[in-house]
Formats: sequence, structure tokens, C-alpha cells
Amino acid sequence: MNIEQVREYTLSLLGVTEDQPFGDDIITFRLEGKIFVCLWLGGGKYDMKDGEPRLALKLSPERNDELQLQFSAVTPAYHWNKKHWSDVYYEQLDDDQVEEWIKESYQLVASKLPKAIRQKYILR
Repeated sequence: MNIEQVREYTLSLLGVTEDQPFGDDIITFRLEGKIFVCLWLGGGKYDMKDGEPRLALKLSPERNDELQLQFSAVTPAYHWNKKHWSDVYYEQLDDDQVEEWIKESYQLVASKLPKAIRQKYILR
């Protein structure tokens, strides 16, 4: 999966918007104003680990621990709360796996929305 595929997939989820509140080298993806994916575009002050492409995902603390133990391509998030966020070096993983985790992050944020709003975002 390349950076454009990550962006296209994330934007394909219902209600997702993107912006760049942290500068030109980061795109954040939001559901109802809540960030669930942060995609590093390369360079800038957030460069690390030899410039390998990465994204940050919001997941439950237990899920973050599980994935970080299971996959070397998943590490505690560089500039985020390390309990709730993981950096995912997506080019080192299967496309289906990355899409599943993006969807999982989306669902986590959707599950925290008020009930009246949440209903339209629950993926089946």
C-alpha cells in the first residue's frame, strides 16, 4: 500500500474529512471533527526512522499493546499519546491489514460519538 492508497481508502469511509492542522507534512483524517488517522507525508520536523512512510492510528490501549508486540512495523506513536496511538509503517504490511486497522480506528472514534450521530457511521 502506498501513501495515495492510504489516503484514498481513508477518505472512502463515510463522513471522513482531511486537514493539515500540524503543518504541510501531516494530513489528519477526522470523523465528526475527531482525529482517527494521522498520515505523515515525509520530511519536516516529524521525520524519523530513516524517513519510512507511516501513519498514526487511534486504537484501544489493549489493541495498541497487542499490535506492538505482534508486529515490528507497529510502534508507540511518535507525537501522540502512546497509550492510545500507534505508528504503523504501512509499506511493511499487507494492504488488507492496514485497511482493517484504519477501519478499526474509524469504528473506535465512531463508537464514542453521541448515539444519534454514531448510528450512521457503524460499518457492517
